[in-house]
Formats: sequence, C-alpha cells, structure tokens
Amino acid sequence: MQHKKWIAVAAIAATAALQLPTAGPALAATVCNRYCDGRDPALSPGDRVPVSTTLYGRTFKIHVNDTDAMIWATVENGRPGDQVWLDRSFDGGRSWSGDSRLGDTTVPAGSTGWRTAMFNVDDWNNRGVGVLRACGKAGDRPELVCSQWARSNWNAWDRRTAAATALMMRYDRNTGLFDTNGWWTSANALTALIETSRVSGMRSYDYAIATTYDKQVNAAQGQFRNEYLDDSGWWGLAWVAAYDRTGDRRYLNTARADADHMHAYWDTRCGGGVYWKTDRTVKNAIPNSLYIQLNAALSQRLGGDTVYRGRAQAGWSWFQASGMINSSNLVNDGINLSTCRNNGDVTWTYNQGVLINALVQLNRLTGDANALTVARRVADAATTSTYLNSGGILREPNEPDQCSGDGVSFKGPFVRGLGVLNAAAGRPYDAYLRRQADSAYAKNRTPFDAYGSHWAGPYVSTNHSCQHSVLDLLNVVP
Repeated sequence: MQHKKWIAVAAIAATAALQLPTAGPALAATVCNRYCDGRDPALSPGDRVPVSTTLYGRTFKIHVNDTDAMIWATVENGRPGDQVWLDRSFDGGRSWSGDSRLGDTTVPAGSTGWRTAMFNVDDWNNRGVGVLRACGKAGDRPELVCSQWARSNWNAWDRRTAAATALMMRYDRNTGLFDTNGWWTSANALTALIETSRVSGMRSYDYAIATTYDKQVNAAQGQFRNEYLDDSGWWGLAWVAAYDRTGDRRYLNTARADADHMHAYWDTRCGGGVYWKTDRTVKNAIPNSLYIQLNAALSQRLGGDTVYRGRAQAGWSWFQASGMINSSNLVNDGINLSTCRNNGDVTWTYNQGVLINALVQLNRLTGDANALTVARRVADAATTSTYLNSGGILREPNEPDQCSGDGVSFKGPFVRGLGVLNAAAGRPYDAYLRRQADSAYAKNRTPFDAYGSHWAGPYVSTNHSCQHSVLDLLNVVP
C-alpha cells in the first residue's frame, strides 16, 4: 500500500568559516567571505573551467577559483559590444532574480574577448549555498545564452560532500524542511545529512538538526507525530541519529515519544502489528519494519531497557509470521486485513531496505542470528532481482522520469539498510553498491552534483527526495 507515498509517482579542508551554507532567498547585496564580490580574476591562484556554452561562434565560460570559492565568466571569439555576465542562485538554480547579471560587462573596441570580476559562490554569513552560471549575448543580436550551473569545491571535495551540499540548496531555513515542505521525506533527507556529517567529518550543515527540530517540534500532534505511523517512525529514527551526533537528550526523548505513539496503534488484529494510519484500516510492511528498527535502536541507547527491547522482538515475531516476506524472499507491501495474508502488492525497494536495517538492529540488540540470516536472504533477493534492478542498476517500480512525488525517496532507505547490513556482514555488497554509485555519478548528475531519479541515467530533474536517496547511497559506498 503506502498509497499516500507513491500516488503522484504511479500517475506518471577548509577553515570552519569556509564550511558554512544553506539555501535561502536570492541575495542582491554584495557578498563577502574571504574576499568580497568584485575581486580581480588576475588575483585568482587557480582557474578551472567546468562548463561552457556557445552562441553565434562566441564561447561563454565559467572559471572557478576553488581556493577562494569564487567564480568569474569570460567570452571568447567575440566582437566589440558582446556582453558577458554571471547569474547566481542560492536554491540550486531555481531562482536568481536578485543576483542576475552580476559583473555585466562589454567587450571593448579592439578586443575579441573579455571577462567579469570574480563573485563568491556561497554566502557564508547567511548560510547561502550557491551556484553560478555564465551568460551572454552577441552585441548585434537579441538572443542570449547561459551555461549550466556550477560551483567551487568548497564543502564539495568528493562525491559524498558535493551531493550533501547540493541537497542543502533545497533546505528551507524558514521551515526546517526541504523543497515544498516534504514531511517524511525531509526526515530521510536530514538522516542522510547527519550520516554524511558522521562519515565525512564535514559538520558544516549540522545546524540543520536544531533548526529543523525547533521549527517543527510543535507541528501536527507535536514531537513529530501525526496520523501516519510510518511518518513518526521516520522522524524517530532521524532523532536517534541526531542524538548520536550531538548527544542532545531532547532528540532521544522525541524519538521515544514517536516510538510510543506507534505502539499505541499496535493491536491483536491479524495477530499483532501496528497500523499504517491512526484510522486503523491498513497494516503493512513499512510502519512495522520502522517499529522494529526504532524500538531496537532505542533499547540499544537506554541501558537496562526491557520495554523497547520487548516491542522490537514482538514486532519481528509478528512480521515473520505475517507472510509479507514472499516465496521470492522479497517483502510485499502489506497484508489483507480480511484474510490476514500477504496482499501481493508491490515489492517497493524500501520495503526491503527498512526491514533489512531493522533486522540488523535487532541482531545487535539481542544477538538473534536468525534476524541476520533473514536480512541476508532479503538483501540477496533484492540485489539480484531483475524486477528491481534493470541492467544491474536499481530502479524503483513505476519510477518516474521527473523527480516528483515522494516515492523517489524509496531507494534511499533501501541502500541505507543494505549499507548497514554490508558493514555487519563483512561487506558482501561492496561491488553492488559501487556499481550503483558509479552509474549515478556518470549518468545522472549535473555539474554541481544534483542527482535525478534514474541511477542508470539520463538525468532529467532533481528534488530533495532524489538527492537524499543518492546521498544515502554515497554514504555507504566504501
């Protein structure tokens, strides 16, 4: 089921000061970091040209000064009167009206080329994560052209940190959520960012943890609870990760509140299990896998706990007997409450990954060897399934071209869970994970490391759900 999740998809080494940024509105004011906007390109210690474009024989180029995180633009093969300028965006290229035509300049008489001054990529004081593009026009023609967006390698020194920085271009500091205020998908995006902080050591975006918490803790039913029990599970796990990263007890307390909220909707219908929603009409795989994982994670962090431990064990006993793991060792979406049997619905990727993660956590807590055995069995089936892996590259059933709907988040929890199992089981899935990452990097990426829905390519569009899913992947690639 999870129909609210997939409905739209089925329808279709710096100093600390140099490691800040998040997306905000376009800023028209002069930006000052190490240097202020308007610096002479002759002072740049380096020159990297990641993108360029042409119009009527003219070539317009982006030049990157990675040392100072600044960019300038040039026009070559031009004529006097030709123009060149920069646009700057602090939301991944979705808007730039406040920072358009930066350094607008004209090729002077007697020259065939010219350049703008240098402008900062990021606005560190206001936590603006930026990208720029070179634009221009021939002096005797009305048409203009712009290059692709690009940025410096500050907070983007490898695949993982670059993807995290591109994700933060989609963070709304006013709400503490991503893009169009996605709810459970923002929990997953925050979880991915926290994991990037842990594995890379880049703490530039750790401020998002407190910002999200403070902005949203009183939303809906408070403590990140609402009528969807799986949403509470996603947020509970995000706050467990936040507690691990910060040691702030309020995050752990909220995770407990989320777990307790889920438990209130456990009953004996069909032998047990929690419902998907507070209307008590659906029991399915995701909320129950999250229930096991969250309770096991909490028990690990609460010395001497028996309550959450017991809930995790009971959750797995029920799940294992529910029949949701089918004869192919893949997890279907849920059970039919009339027959209390597997409903035969879609084996979404995250159905596999969340259960895998839950079973690894249960094994860590209790030493249950069978839990790890079943996790391996599901992982082996999921990574070799041609239904889920077209040409060896993971593809969600009914995967859309555009990054739309929240179903494009599903692959993130899948690879997150697979990565946890990979580490626990001696890394048997290294080659699989590398293959996914290499394909996405080569075929599904913009010059500033924004990713789309198709890991096999081509790149079509991005949003925070597509982006965090690839970040989850890069976090677990060895």
